[in-house]
Amino acid sequence: MDSESKKQQLNKREIASAADPSSLSKKKRKVIKMDLQEAMNKQNDVALFLAGKVISTVAKNSNLVFSPASINSVLTMTAATSDSEELRSFILSFLRSSSTDELNAVFREVASVVLVDGSNRGGPKIAAVNGVWMDQSLSCSPKLKDVFENFFKADFSQVDFRSKYEEVREEVNSWASRHTNGLIKNLLPPGSVSDETTQVYGNALYFKGAWKNKFPKSMTEHKPFHLLSGTSVSVPFMSNYRDQYIKAYDDFKVLCLPYQQGDDDTERNFSMYIYLPDKKGELDNLLKRMTSTPGFLDSHIPRQRATTGEFRIPKFKIEFGFQASSVFDDFELNVSLYQKALIEIDEEGTEAASATKGGRRGSREVPKRIDFVADHPFLFLIREDKTGIVLFAGQMFDPSKSSSA
Repeated sequence: MDSESKKQQLNKREIASAADPSSLSKKKRKVIKMDLQEAMNKQNDVALFLAGKVISTVAKNSNLVFSPASINSVLTMTAATSDSEELRSFILSFLRSSSTDELNAVFREVASVVLVDGSNRGGPKIAAVNGVWMDQSLSCSPKLKDVFENFFKADFSQVDFRSKYEEVREEVNSWASRHTNGLIKNLLPPGSVSDETTQVYGNALYFKGAWKNKFPKSMTEHKPFHLLSGTSVSVPFMSNYRDQYIKAYDDFKVLCLPYQQGDDDTERNFSMYIYLPDKKGELDNLLKRMTSTPGFLDSHIPRQRATTGEFRIPKFKIEFGFQASSVFDDFELNVSLYQKALIEIDEEGTEAASATKGGRRGSREVPKRIDFVADHPFLFLIREDKTGIVLFAGQMFDPSKSSSA
């Protein structure tokens, strides 16, 4: 075996053992952590690629919100438990992953670090659950059931799709609503489940975070938001007097709005990012740049407060549902993926759901006043900054519309 092959095998073993590193040496655990971070970095690039696919397929020039993290969880669960080598190979290729072990290691890290509820310590309220509904005619080995319940922490049920598919659909919808604080209703639309359905995989994700620096309600006022059609709508814009985390690049600006962190929560930092093109008709070009540049997110982070001039962002609420499997147009996925997500931004913070920064420092610069007026279409993300995981992604074209699907 040549040295490169040995290295590849070693890397695979290191990632595989990341699920239970307690018995490893300190040096070995450090190598594993480095490999795991590389694997998560790939998933962050996949999140942007997926955003581009979703926007071009189902949300061209319309309001959108969806959860890359939620879709990733369902695909990881599918790859780890599928009997189809072709399906598993496609998912690994799409997620740019070398093995199911790598995907499982990323899943474990995200579940145990990023998606842990922090509300009891004053941080964001987070709930993330998985569910599997399998037809009773299919055999499920104790080993497979153990993987679902103990590794993926999934609610597992064997059900009767053949004669009670509508009841199962309602059960899944009730499950999604229950785990998203009632925000996500009717995840599976009528006709999405039939007597030919054999299994349904689900993931529900709920996030509610308060801004580290809230927006005074007294400063909220209606201003025009300019649409691509050349017209405008009057919507409430939020503002405050604080200097913001803003950085200007060629043809666009990035705003980072940190969420309040929990007491002693040193493992995580959550933030919302808004990517605003300088001109209202340039959002497509910005999206292409973001999705085609490896490491774009980490190389475009405002790391220090800028002296802020005119500053305002709109309040908005988006609900968006779609058949996620429709974006895989180059492969017959043979698995129906449905996702519905909702996000609401106001003066207090963000409430977001889907089913299926303190301590910033940088070099000193001569203060330059930067305006950030989000009065035309923009892209946004909610990320956990230390891992880079993208919980939610979306675009805003018209804040006066609260729902796009």
